[in-house]
Amino acid sequence: MELTLDITLWIALCGVGFIAGFIDAIVGGGGMLTVPTLLTMGLPAHVALGTNKLAASFGSCTASITFYRRKLFDPAFWRYAIIFTAIGAVIGTLVVNYLSTDFLEKVLPILIALTAVYTLLVKTAVDNDAGLPLPTPLIKAKQIIQGLILGFYDGIAGPGTGAFWMASSNALYKINILLSCGLARSTNFVSNFCSLLTFIYLGHVNFLLGISMGIFIMLGAWIGARSAIKYGGKFIRPIFIVVVIIMSVNLAYQAWS
Repeated sequence: MELTLDITLWIALCGVGFIAGFIDAIVGGGGMLTVPTLLTMGLPAHVALGTNKLAASFGSCTASITFYRRKLFDPAFWRYAIIFTAIGAVIGTLVVNYLSTDFLEKVLPILIALTAVYTLLVKTAVDNDAGLPLPTPLIKAKQIIQGLILGFYDGIAGPGTGAFWMASSNALYKINILLSCGLARSTNFVSNFCSLLTFIYLGHVNFLLGISMGIFIMLGAWIGARSAIKYGGKFIRPIFIVVVIIMSVNLAYQAWS
């Protein structure tokens, strides 16, 4: 992908990466900001999605390692979710490659806006002390279906995947919020990375932008995590979602008008 890149554009995208990482650490949904920004900057839809996967992998990798080290994510217990998330992400990315750029540019803003509304209106956190459920055939089936569906969604679009993981995990397994976060961040990294590898194979990644944004996403997430502990996200969350909706509506207007 060839893109004429000046210093102003680069600084703007890195700034968005920092803000997205900061917001993602507090309330989640950083992809709802980065994807519209990449589209606004003139990247074709396929390249915007692939570049976002590269940038997002930095933050999701850091988060998943943190939860694993704190024993809030058990890869052995969630192995079916991991495997089928990877499969779903690759399938979703291959499918999106066959969708026209014009179609994606029209659909993505609407999908992001709907995800933003969902994130604003639905409370996903379950405040309880429940640990991991007993491993049963039903739990295995739930992981397989959940992994395939959400992995596929992350491969074909992506924004809001972490929120969907948390909401569905709370409903399916009744686990506490920290375990739900650990699962969401770790499976999100799996789908990000597998989708990224597929986008690289298909040639839909701008490495300069992706790596630059990724570094600033990590920096923003590092600061955001500490801010979340001190201030929480109740004030930031609605403002962020409203901004995302406005950006998405503007992109939709440009694509459909």
